[in-house]
Amino acid sequence: MRSKLILIMALVMGSITTFLFFNYMKKFDEAKIVNQNMIDVVVANGKILENERITNEKIKVIKIPSKGLHSQSIKNTNEAVGKYATAEIESGEVLLGHRIKSSKDEIVFVSRKIKEGYRGVSVGVNFIQSVSNLIEPGDTVDVISNEVLKEGNRNIVKTVQILSNVNVLAVGRKMITVKEEEEKYAEYSSVTLELLPEDAIKVVNFSERGNIQLTIHSKITNAAGSTKTTDSMKE
Repeated sequence: MRSKLILIMALVMGSITTFLFFNYMKKFDEAKIVNQNMIDVVVANGKILENERITNEKIKVIKIPSKGLHSQSIKNTNEAVGKYATAEIESGEVLLGHRIKSSKDEIVFVSRKIKEGYRGVSVGVNFIQSVSNLIEPGDTVDVISNEVLKEGNRNIVKTVQILSNVNVLAVGRKMITVKEEEEKYAEYSSVTLELLPEDAIKVVNFSERGNIQLTIHSKITNAAGSTKTTDSMKE
């Protein structure tokens, strides 16, 4: 009887040992397979801001399992350096092809920058009207109209702020803001604004009747401006 009990216990212990051994070997094989299928990908080496130029210092290469890897993952730093982020990229985030662009892409696909329901409208400006050519893509501006009206023998200059909090899509043919040390200064004579269709008609109408002047908002406090109308006398 005792020998029978010992035999049964031995069989049970043997079964448990066999199960644990095979379970361990299965996990070992899975880990081995994962380690054998690691692949290089490019990730952000710190936060990258929207429209920021990507440099070698901003990215690094790490290895991750190829299983489940996004099809648009960037695998070589040469594919990212010199391009611009289309949106904020968090530190450690894998860079994806559709999240970066070249300056050429930005010019060719400017329509991608315009929000749904809006239109891109260019207005002619001189050095003064464009705040000394200091307005940049992405800035927020107010649009002011100067119109000369006849009143008897006098010229009345009517100044009206027609729009406020307008997004700048481009200045000249420049669609992105670059760092000062990387930019060659170039004057421009037009600014492209992002407007609702009805506001676009208003701006075009006022630009035909008089001059358009822009005022730039602070990046620190982007408070909504008030609409004002003033009349001044010009002999």
